[in-house]
Amino acid sequence: MATTFVFPGRSLSSGLTRFRSIGLFVAATFLVLLMAAVVFPGLFTDRDPLASDMANALAAPGLDHIFGTDHLGRDIWSRVIHGARYSILIGVASTLLAVVIGVLLGLIAGVGHRWVNEAISRVFDAVGAFPDLLFALMLITLIGPGTSNVIAAIAIASAPRFGRVVRAETLRVRESDYVAQSRLAIASAVTRTVRHVLPNALGTVPVLATLGVGTAIIGAAGLSFLGFGPTPPLPEWGSMLSDARQDLRIAWWVGFFPGLFITLSVISVSITGRHLQRRFERRTVK
Repeated sequence: MATTFVFPGRSLSSGLTRFRSIGLFVAATFLVLLMAAVVFPGLFTDRDPLASDMANALAAPGLDHIFGTDHLGRDIWSRVIHGARYSILIGVASTLLAVVIGVLLGLIAGVGHRWVNEAISRVFDAVGAFPDLLFALMLITLIGPGTSNVIAAIAIASAPRFGRVVRAETLRVRESDYVAQSRLAIASAVTRTVRHVLPNALGTVPVLATLGVGTAIIGAAGLSFLGFGPTPPLPEWGSMLSDARQDLRIAWWVGFFPGLFITLSVISVSITGRHLQRRFERRTVK
């Protein structure tokens, strides 16, 4: 009778791959539903997130209000769904702006003169010395609260993360053979930068941007929690958590569900970003 040998390492690797696939599917499904809620909140609820009903204030989760109500009787499920528009869009918009700022400054530092490189690098070091949320908080205390200011503050705080990567890749690419050949072909500096340097310096930026969205969502929720985000009574997950502080002892659901959606959103974005990172690293090795 033949004997079958099972190699634990291979079995463990197969199980880990299957677990990652399931996690990626769940995360991607949640993100798709979340984006649908951002664009079409009416698909998930027909209640007005701003409508109050004092007769049902702090009602526990049930058939009529699946997530319960807050201290003004507003439906929490409706506020969480409509709040996704503010929380997710702030995270995505601030990340895109950070990418634009970081890529431009990193590219200028990489192709510019030595003093330009040093000056921009010192700016990156100065901003990067602070945690993103702390630096964004310092900025927003200067420029004032509001959705657009939150986006700008988070973007400026996050830009060095992308700028350093693009600067390093630009310095590497500009010394490559095909860029040297373009110099011999009498191509202008702008043409060389746009056609040859920039596309090859952006390799890891999409992966970093995906991971950065999760950080930006946390930052947006933190600033809104402190009262610097969208103006109440607009539903936003961070401001909902702030409003829930006074009622947590008697109504746990008021803060639980906004916090749950913040957590699930960040985890889902992180899982997706890590998957893209692994694929990029495998492609780079090959």
